[in-house]
Amino acid sequence: MSRLAKKGIEIPKGVEVKLEAGAVLVKGSKGELKRVFRPEVKIEIEADLIKLSPLGSSKLVRSLVGTYAAHLKNMILGVTEGFAKKLQIEGTGYRFELSGKDLILSVGFSHLVKIAVPEGLSLKVEKAELTVSGLDKELVGQFAASVRQVRPPEPYKGKGIRYADEIIRRKQGKRAVAAAV
Repeated sequence: MSRLAKKGIEIPKGVEVKLEAGAVLVKGSKGELKRVFRPEVKIEIEADLIKLSPLGSSKLVRSLVGTYAAHLKNMILGVTEGFAKKLQIEGTGYRFELSGKDLILSVGFSHLVKIAVPEGLSLKVEKAELTVSGLDKELVGQFAASVRQVRPPEPYKGKGIRYADEIIRRKQGKRAVAAAV
């Protein structure tokens, strides 16, 4: 069983956790999250602690305990603090633009790329930087990854969309190889 799950998960003040029909509902100051869990893992909620225990001994059930502990911790962190990812765009004429519930990307194609923003996310555009924020860690990360996938950074000039803390390994062009000969 996971070390995370053996300790139990502390519920901070101001956060309310409920079990209802196989789903866990977490309410906090920023909002609420709901997630359905499989019945192979028993979830018990005490005064200020969540305890997880496997209802079997298979490898799948043992691994689910640790996974569910991580999900619950992320849900609690999401409703108290929230999650955010920053993306940067680099290239001549490349830009982010918000239009209603859509994100419009101009990234060097002959057409504009339009991406629908999922419910529960908020976007903020400042010059060449996009901040994706929300309560659900998975949703924030998946949307940021799908935006980055439109035009990943290339290694020669560094043009494209990248995470703010991402380091792009740059390559030398043909000139460096020809000069060495």
